[in-house]
Amino acid sequence: MDLDQLPYYQKRSFVPEGVDLTDVQLVKSLYQQLEARNIESAQDLERWLMDRSELDASLSQAGSILYIRMTCQTDDAQRTEAYARFIQTVPPAVKPINDRLNHKYLKAQKSFGLDKKRYEVYERDISQDIKLFCEQNVPLQTQVDLLAQEYQTLSGAMTVMFEGRQQTLPQMAKYLQETDSALRQRAWQASAQRRLQDKDKFEEIFDKLFNLRNTIAQNAGYKSFIDYQFKAYHRFDYTPEDCHKYHQTIEKWIVPLNGKILNTRRQQMKLKSLRPWDTSCDPLGKKPLSPFKDTRKLIQSTGAIFNKLDIEFNRQFQEMDSLGLLDLENRKGKAPGGYQNTLDESRKPFIFMNAVGVDDDVRTLLHESGHAFHAMACASDPMVDYRHAPMEFCEVASMSMELLGSDYLSEFYDPEDVRRSNREHLEGIIQVLAWVANIDAFQHWLYEHPNHSHQERSLAWNGLFDKFGGQFIDWDGLSEIKSYLWHRQLHIFEVPFYYIEYGIAQLGALQVWLHARRNLKEALENYKRGLALGGSRPLRELFTTSGISFDFSEGIIKPLVEEVTREWEKLS
Repeated sequence: MDLDQLPYYQKRSFVPEGVDLTDVQLVKSLYQQLEARNIESAQDLERWLMDRSELDASLSQAGSILYIRMTCQTDDAQRTEAYARFIQTVPPAVKPINDRLNHKYLKAQKSFGLDKKRYEVYERDISQDIKLFCEQNVPLQTQVDLLAQEYQTLSGAMTVMFEGRQQTLPQMAKYLQETDSALRQRAWQASAQRRLQDKDKFEEIFDKLFNLRNTIAQNAGYKSFIDYQFKAYHRFDYTPEDCHKYHQTIEKWIVPLNGKILNTRRQQMKLKSLRPWDTSCDPLGKKPLSPFKDTRKLIQSTGAIFNKLDIEFNRQFQEMDSLGLLDLENRKGKAPGGYQNTLDESRKPFIFMNAVGVDDDVRTLLHESGHAFHAMACASDPMVDYRHAPMEFCEVASMSMELLGSDYLSEFYDPEDVRRSNREHLEGIIQVLAWVANIDAFQHWLYEHPNHSHQERSLAWNGLFDKFGGQFIDWDGLSEIKSYLWHRQLHIFEVPFYYIEYGIAQLGALQVWLHARRNLKEALENYKRGLALGGSRPLRELFTTSGISFDFSEGIIKPLVEEVTREWEKLS
């Protein structure tokens, strides 16, 4: 189905039918109508809020469709231009009006006093947005969005000629699971050298982004972009200092376990040292896991997993498939990575990924489906802001689904390969927890040193990379490649400081998983209860409702590491 043809969740009452929401003047006029409207009672205020939510959702969906089309085919000039034109015109025109609407709401709320608990989170967030808003930042934020799009286009265009044919970098990742060491090395080096060709372009894009972000923070009255971005993300429950504590705890408990895992791999492979192309293949020389040959099999088997786990999950997944809301197959020109994007007016989720037939593809679809189930669980909330939870909890939804689906991988594998897949997944969780600390610590270093040179940046990256696990790999002769590995992490370019969420959420997901092993029914009920709240309650309450603790200190990490270690040893 064409995304433009998706039915609305409910009939519009304020936004006119057929209005072109990419037309900046029409969009402005609708927001100006809200600005001009008189509010004389609590009922007026609630009606005004619902109309604002409807308009925000309609506009969000228009932008989402353009973004989806662009990422699905980054080499289509018309799609790229359409998305660029939208972000250059519509959001910059709306942002100043939205700031005035925020002021209008808070003033009216003082007069008419809507339900405090219901609107607690909404008021807290828009009060923060008011403090952050600075009109001179609007064009700068547009430049940031365009540079992020440039990063996507540059990354999506990368291909290499390998084994007699042109292949994308996601397709090249399959070779790293092969038993032939020479083939793995050639594939890894071919991809790494291709990325290295564009290192200067990536550096240039980041330098521009870095300078713009520091200027934006200063314009808003903040000395540091770190403080500004934490406020922009509405992080009310933890601080940069808490992130540093996370880094320290991960270094103490996770990095040694990761070293143990990698040393076991080295011994099994009978190697003097592990090279970067030795970390994805089976250490006992078994052929790569091959869960499916085409995306139709991926969809069918994943649906069967959901059916065993929870019938409602399967129904929702099948609905997405029937509506054309799954774009899973890798192809030339497609942006890298995977995501779930909620189409806010239809209140339907869209899943994007780059499946090439490897085990990680199964985990990715489980992960993005967790996001999709989250979107559908809170779809009935009339406030669009409350249909989006904080990222720390959104990632609990997705990472929990990866773990909850682990017991049903027989839809793809025989019993021995199920064990192997689950062992590799636990190893991946440990590696991700360390990698999150690495990426987050690097981002903190970058913005704590606003005047750093490229050489200082490289030294900082290498030091942190070794500290959080790089020291277990032999990088001899690969120092230049190693120094620019961070270019692969799109979050550093597109969503600065959005990565610690994965670490926090992974700790929450592990708690859901351990609960499910004791009592699956109760764990699922708690999980679904938490998802249904969307973003309507504070972050800690979302965790508590889901039966887990919002805590990433040593007190929570140590017992989780011990449990994961026991399970990993059993699977090994």
